[in-house]
Amino acid sequence: MLTRRSKYGLKALLVMARERESGPLAVADLARREALPAKFLEAILLELKRHRVVDSRKGPGGGYFLRRAPSKITFGEIIRALDGPLAAVSCVSATAYSPCAECLDEKTCGVRLAMKQVRDATAEILDHTTLADVNGQIGRKRRVTA
Repeated sequence: MLTRRSKYGLKALLVMARERESGPLAVADLARREALPAKFLEAILLELKRHRVVDSRKGPGGGYFLRRAPSKITFGEIIRALDGPLAAVSCVSATAYSPCAECLDEKTCGVRLAMKQVRDATAEILDHTTLADVNGQIGRKRRVTA
């Protein structure tokens, strides 16, 4: 399940991507616009800054902004930065593998085989879905309902 941390981070980054040309966005503005808790959002953006997804500028007109083009930032990257591996069990994780202590034979473990398929399908979608892709989908939905 997607945590609030990742969900809020993705929501904020989608706004930053849509308004990239406007310059940095203040945490208070992002929080208000997306109905997110400002202090929690600040912590999320600091973590994304540590992972070099966003950067910030202080002073008047300051705030957070994307370090790269929205077409170069994937949902998978953001979720991993904020919540860690995508895998539901550690024995199928591509980024944080560790064997399960109770597993007798990893190669024939039915749970592992099924969870690897889930992880692979999830990673395929999230690692090929960018902020630009999703904002494009949002724009098309808005045009259809307008």
